[in-house]
Amino acid sequence: MKYAVSAPQDALLREIAATSEAMRIPPARTQTAWALEQRGLVKRTWGGSGQVAVVTADGRYYLKHGVHPRQVQEEKDRLGGDAAQAALAPAGGAELVSRLLSSSGKITVADPAPRTRGRWRAAYYNALHHGHVPEGHKLRWNGRQRGDCIFTLTDEAAEKAAQPPPVPAIELPEVLERPHSLVRATRKAMGRSQGTVDTRGMAEVIPLHVSRPLADRGLRIMHAFLTEAESRGYSAEAQTDLERGEAVHTLAVVIRGRAFPLALTERTTKVPHEPTPKELRQQERNPWIRLPKYDEEFNGRLALGAPAKSWYSYSYSDGARWTLESRLGLLLQDLEHRAAEAERRDREQELLEAERRRRWYAAIKQAREWQIEQHRAEFLNAQVGAWHRAAEIRAFCQAARARTESALAPAEETAWLEWAESYAAQLDPLRRRLNAPPDPPATREALREMAKVDGYAYPWPFDADGHWTLPQDQQADEAP
Repeated sequence: MKYAVSAPQDALLREIAATSEAMRIPPARTQTAWALEQRGLVKRTWGGSGQVAVVTADGRYYLKHGVHPRQVQEEKDRLGGDAAQAALAPAGGAELVSRLLSSSGKITVADPAPRTRGRWRAAYYNALHHGHVPEGHKLRWNGRQRGDCIFTLTDEAAEKAAQPPPVPAIELPEVLERPHSLVRATRKAMGRSQGTVDTRGMAEVIPLHVSRPLADRGLRIMHAFLTEAESRGYSAEAQTDLERGEAVHTLAVVIRGRAFPLALTERTTKVPHEPTPKELRQQERNPWIRLPKYDEEFNGRLALGAPAKSWYSYSYSDGARWTLESRLGLLLQDLEHRAAEAERRDREQELLEAERRRRWYAAIKQAREWQIEQHRAEFLNAQVGAWHRAAEIRAFCQAARARTESALAPAEETAWLEWAESYAAQLDPLRRRLNAPPDPPATREALREMAKVDGYAYPWPFDADGHWTLPQDQQADEAP
């Protein structure tokens, strides 16, 4: 339970206590009143068209003593059990280390009282100063003054082995004697300009947006970074893409087939805008013209990372305690991790797509088997029906002749019975050789209804004769 009371909550609590009756809570302060009710300091209810609140006994105690009564009681309970908890503390450093070894190297004592904390503190320092800590291990203690006490015993060799290897630094040359080809092209594109260097819209150069005094440093940084990337087997490419009908020029480091665009810029700081005489004259003539409040000025800190308004979000820059040069290794490592993660996601997507394709072909193949089975069942039922029909016709003809045995049958009746027997012979499937019917056409429309899948998701595996046309290696993968 929270006991701390903020300034707005304290002010509302005092306003409620100052009223002789229940105070109506304004709608804008209902959240504050709810927080007070959660702490048990007020009680709310509905009165008329809004909420009203009164101070509880805990609230009056808080106003008088400045502390929540439950917090006071919890502290009394904690101190009351201090002696019993202190008796459970280790008697010395040897016992503390023994407990740590038997509890996987970590012990947590939940917010101990002063006496208990003192016993644990004594055991900790006894272990340190009397040689109870095993060789090659380190004993640590967090929570010396307040909160939980956490004691840990760690194996320094294992802890060091578990740490990731240090990121190799990328060294910068003092002078560019043989600059990278892109650095050489960028230096040529810069010319002799003494103002802001901006090559972001130029082709086959490094995108720069820096002040002229930092241009040389920026080129040395890019030379070192691009040279290191190429030494690791990557490539640096100046790319040109077409976006909304316009050519967009970028520089990208290609790692494992994935391009990561880069741009070197100088950070800016907002400063109050000082109107120029020209702007003042324009504003006098046109009072509705609004001048900008701030200007962006370079602050001397370089940043290397993804270009502005791109899909990527990696960037490293100068800081208060480090320089961009010391962060180049981290940037290249970040790009390598991103490439590896993208490759892992692609493999997962390929596996998922392969599984979807396998299930699709398995469903289509099963539907084809059901289609053939259903077609043959219908054909067989038709044969049995025809056989029963032929037998019924023969029985009918036999009964008709028995009725006229004693008398001469009319010629018309005899002719009709002969035709009926001939028709029964045509219907009877047992009068011919029995063969399975030809398989029905394996059309997309028929099989997608049976398989309940999209019939056009993948290439159709059946030809016009209904034969499976996938290669042998795919047949083994796609078969259910």
